[in-house]
Amino acid sequence: MNLKNLRKKINGIDERIISLLNARAKISREIGEVKVKNKKGIYSPAREKEVLKRIEQLNKGPMTIEAFEAVYREIMSSSLALEKISHIAHLGTPGSFSYMAAKQQFGSLVDYVPCSSIAEVFSKVEHGECDYGVVPVENSTEGAVTHTVDLLVDSELKVCAQRLLKVSHNLLSNVAIKNIKKVCSNPNVFGQCRNWLLANLPPSQAKEIWVASTTDAVKKALKEKSTAAIASIEAAKIYNIRVLKRNIQDIAHNTTRFLVISTQDVPPTGKDRTSIIFSIKDKMGALHAMLTPFYKNKISLTKIESRPSKKKAWDYYFFVDFEGHRQDKNVKKALEQLEGMCKYLKIVGSYPV
Repeated sequence: MNLKNLRKKINGIDERIISLLNARAKISREIGEVKVKNKKGIYSPAREKEVLKRIEQLNKGPMTIEAFEAVYREIMSSSLALEKISHIAHLGTPGSFSYMAAKQQFGSLVDYVPCSSIAEVFSKVEHGECDYGVVPVENSTEGAVTHTVDLLVDSELKVCAQRLLKVSHNLLSNVAIKNIKKVCSNPNVFGQCRNWLLANLPPSQAKEIWVASTTDAVKKALKEKSTAAIASIEAAKIYNIRVLKRNIQDIAHNTTRFLVISTQDVPPTGKDRTSIIFSIKDKMGALHAMLTPFYKNKISLTKIESRPSKKKAWDYYFFVDFEGHRQDKNVKKALEQLEGMCKYLKIVGSYPV
């Protein structure tokens, strides 16, 4: 078959695709109206997971599942826009890692609201200025983002989804490395690039300047002489700044976990994670006792992090992630046992993984 006939076939397929996508969009709009009427959250991580899993089962090739997921991410982003999700808050400006994680989660057809701090992301969602927020909570190299954990203690917001983002750090500046006197970035980023900086830009040559986000760092590098930033390649493209050195993170497989925060709960999907925060009574063996309900109910813990309560010396909160949904029988039983033993217990959220 010649090229002209093959392209004619493609045109015919495109016509059917457009017709089907518009039909899907109309139903999405109707779904949005039903959700609003029933006072349900527009974004449904559980349904999103179900759709992507079904696509994987239906796919027979030659397109990869990764290609289909990218296509459907934008289709679902269009649906969210039609269903009236209007604003997603994130740390930093376009090009920041939080922005990249948010865009991977919600697609490119919703509106993104840059925030200067993690606290501002929480505030915008709490006050209804944004529908959802995306914040970093943990890095595979540096551990917990403690500010996020601290804010979750007092906030009424819930975690409804998570996103893992492979993070590549890059040295950006319009001056040569030998002329750099200051390096700007987020404190967690410096921790992830410690060895490279000591070898190539030691404190004797370049002072570390801490800023809230990597894109704030890029802006300072553009404004101030002899200054560099550690940020993403996407930030370099957006702000038109030179990439002096790529992949300066100490560990190649450097991943950051982000949480999607909102006012909504998420139903079980069959493969979920639950996050809780609790504080213990000050007595011998208290923490061991707190963990016993999980062991007895055969629940696997995936993370435990301690944080000072800031209310009393040597008083701590514990941030715990474990497998299962708060509505699962064994999880409900464990949480009931735990609640009777601790001073404070908060279920931060159950969400699909």
